[in-house]
Amino acid sequence: MLKLGYLFTRKQFGTVPGPLSVFCARMPFAFTSFYGKVGKLDKKLTLPSGLALLIRQQVARINVCEFCIEGSRYAAIKESAANEAKFDALADYRSSPLFSESERAALDYVSEVTREKDVDPETFTALARHHGERQICEIAWLVASEHLYNLNNISLGIGADGICKVPAAAAQAA
Repeated sequence: MLKLGYLFTRKQFGTVPGPLSVFCARMPFAFTSFYGKVGKLDKKLTLPSGLALLIRQQVARINVCEFCIEGSRYAAIKESAANEAKFDALADYRSSPLFSESERAALDYVSEVTREKDVDPETFTALARHHGERQICEIAWLVASEHLYNLNNISLGIGADGICKVPAAAAQAA
């Protein structure tokens, strides 16, 4: 099964992604299957896919997971779900005219949870003004599941694979 995964990803990306060749190759298949289920669960979210990708990108940037930074950008380019200019302006989302108040509230929440592992009540109140209970839970899911990816990759030294160009400024944490 793993050899088939190698063949498919090498054909698609020109390389076997680090998590597949490092983590998945050494763990029982159920772990690889779980990774796949995370992606399937993301398709059930009511959040706009562009916002979901920005959230994953922000968490990856803060955690400095180069593989995930690149992967989110690749997904955004492939799905045309997120404006690439927004990815490039993520470090300045609070002041950039590219972002809506709703996106800023979500990114404030995401940034605070990622850095502090806690949320100020004012940040949560601002988020709740723009997003309902289900979407808030979806945002929390995106943060938590992105942490899983980030920490696995960072702890095993898995970096970017070169599947797309990531501007240096876009890869720096805010």
